[in-house]
Amino acid sequence: MDLPLKFRERTKALLGDEYADFEQALLQNPPTSIRVNDKIDYKPTTDKVLWCEHGYYLDERPRFTLDPLLHAGVYYVQEASSMFLNRVVSTYFPDAERVLDLCAAPGGKSTLLLQALSDNCLLVSNEIIRSRAHILAENIVKWGNANVVVTNNEAADFSRYRGFFDALVIDAPCSGEGMFRKDSEAVNEWSEANVLMCARRQKEIVAAVWDALKPGGVLVYSTCTYNREENEDNVRWICGEFNAEVLRVKITASEQIVETEAGYRFYPHKVKGEGLFMSVIRKPDDTISIAKKSKIDSRKIKKISQDSVPFKLKNILDWTLINDENYIRAYQSVLYDDMVYIMSGLRVVESGILLAEQKGKDFIPAAQLALSKYLDTNSIDVTELDKEKMLAYLRKDVFIFENNYRGYLLMMYQGSGLGWIKNMGNRFNNLYPNNWRIRMGV
Repeated sequence: MDLPLKFRERTKALLGDEYADFEQALLQNPPTSIRVNDKIDYKPTTDKVLWCEHGYYLDERPRFTLDPLLHAGVYYVQEASSMFLNRVVSTYFPDAERVLDLCAAPGGKSTLLLQALSDNCLLVSNEIIRSRAHILAENIVKWGNANVVVTNNEAADFSRYRGFFDALVIDAPCSGEGMFRKDSEAVNEWSEANVLMCARRQKEIVAAVWDALKPGGVLVYSTCTYNREENEDNVRWICGEFNAEVLRVKITASEQIVETEAGYRFYPHKVKGEGLFMSVIRKPDDTISIAKKSKIDSRKIKKISQDSVPFKLKNILDWTLINDENYIRAYQSVLYDDMVYIMSGLRVVESGILLAEQKGKDFIPAAQLALSKYLDTNSIDVTELDKEKMLAYLRKDVFIFENNYRGYLLMMYQGSGLGWIKNMGNRFNNLYPNNWRIRMGV
């Protein structure tokens, strides 16, 4: 790997005698790690990630695209160092009621938050770039939770939600030094000027969204880079600018995480993971005004009973169903008012669970429902497919299966729902979303 000379000089100043080991680590193949959902009982028999109970290393990197369990949201492919967020959540805000993941695409930290937080905690998962926001929404939908709103907004748009969130997670856009061995483009694009530009942009992002954090709330600030300008220097600026304090997280010597005055550093020559910096910062517990909640225009939105829809949700949660221009959505009743408040002022990409589209007397089941953790499969007809046929389904190829039932069928693989078909006896319509379909050949 041909590292930029200035990067070498700067990183040698950080690491001293360890630099040779660091550079040697960049020449090795990166480890592969996944985080397992609780949709089904799926536990790899490989080494666990020390700081995340649901994280596992794989012995080799499979062709994930050709594994239906990935598309079912049974696991998420996530870099192990990033899973340290799990320990931060369990230490400082496991009982949070509202959390904002500001720079969330493609969805690794958001799906981790959905796993680490209570089902009754509202997560707002945001991405500023529209195309990436749709990728984020897809990954959130596949994870299967209902307590999340995916938005497509700038950081400043959240300033109106003054004091609303118990915690903010900002995985800030950065110079990407920690991803050098996984992304050659990151090496080619590196420059000192870009480092300084990223550091300025990160300050602007934090300043724009700071008012949305409640007094005493927690900011998790992270980057996938090594330099001090984007890490410790920015944390020092945040603490000085907003009278905030750095919080400590328990680590062990065996984990090989480097603790600094401002946070935690993950180096590839020390941990089984990529480069990362993470800091936990508490906002001072002073008094600020809280924004008054508003409501979305509800003239075309009406609440309906669950009995009016042929597809049922498990009653382990209390549900509020709405008909929004013939799209039927379900929200957890305890979160409904907060979700309405969020949707009143932001560009919403996805929210709650989309159950179906109503066309006359017909209810066309949604892919979101098939992937939800809360679908009551006793209320529908299902067909279990083997791997070959499920991959054909996910590619939207023609395949043959035996089922005489006429109507909507849930396609399942190893106990997990992935999508629907409408069976008409001699043929069927594949309802899997076109923009999700697999384009890779077997």
